[in-house]
Amino acid sequence: MESHTSRIEEILHRFPQIKRHALIPLLQAVQDEFGYISEEAIARIGSHLSLPTSKVYGLATFFNQFTFSPRGMYHVVLCNGTSCHMSGSGELLNEITKLLEIRDGETTRDGMFSLEVQSCIGACGQSPVMAVNGTYYSEIGVKEVREIIKQYREDAE
Repeated sequence: MESHTSRIEEILHRFPQIKRHALIPLLQAVQDEFGYISEEAIARIGSHLSLPTSKVYGLATFFNQFTFSPRGMYHVVLCNGTSCHMSGSGELLNEITKLLEIRDGETTRDGMFSLEVQSCIGACGQSPVMAVNGTYYSEIGVKEVREIIKQYREDAE
C-alpha cells in the first residue's frame, strides 16, 4: 500500500508550476485524496511553495471546507441554521452526541462516525435536516435520529 508521504508527493507533482496564489486548489486536491489535510501535508505544501507552515495552515483554517482530522466512514452533518434550530436541531445534536459519544468536529474511536454541525445546509423548508455521507434526512426527530444511526451501525457490520 502506498504511503501517505508518497501520495502527498504525487499530488505536489501534479502542481509543478503552482504559485502561492494557487494554494487553495492544492489544499483541495490533498483533501480530495485523503478526506482531510494532515500536519504532514501542510508541512510538505509549505515546503513545496516556500511558505511557512503557519501561512498554509492559516489560509486553510480560514475556509470551512477544509478539515484537519480524518472523517468517519459515516460523516454526519447536522444543520443548525435558524429554521433547523427553531425546529429542534439542538435536541438532535444532544441525541447524536449522546449516541456517538463525540462532539462537533470529532470522529468516533472506531472511525465509524464523524460529526459536523453546519450553520445551514440549504434545506430550510424541510427542517430539521441531517445528512449522512450526502444522504439527507428531513423533518426528523430524536426517534428518527436513533433509527438512522442504528441502521448505519448495522450496515457496517
